[in-house]
Amino acid sequence: MSGLKLFRTDTTNSGMTEVMPRLAEIEADVQSLVEAHMEMLLGVRFLVSEYSTGPVHGDRIDSLGLDENGSPVIVEFTDRR
Repeated sequence: MSGLKLFRTDTTNSGMTEVMPRLAEIEADVQSLVEAHMEMLLGVRFLVSEYSTGPVHGDRIDSLGLDENGSPVIVEFTDRR
């Protein structure tokens, strides 16, 4: 893990509270969180989850969105435990 620390604003005393890192229980937890906030996190407008690539490729795209130019953006999530 890197030395990057994360903080959240603490509205009770107008300070900051360090966010302690933890592993997500399952990949879907992270995927749902990113999809819900994709525009804020990545500047990408979320379109669809688990998008099929069709019968030729027979796979799926975890999350599909569009960037500010209307170009498709593919986000894949991988559990590397």
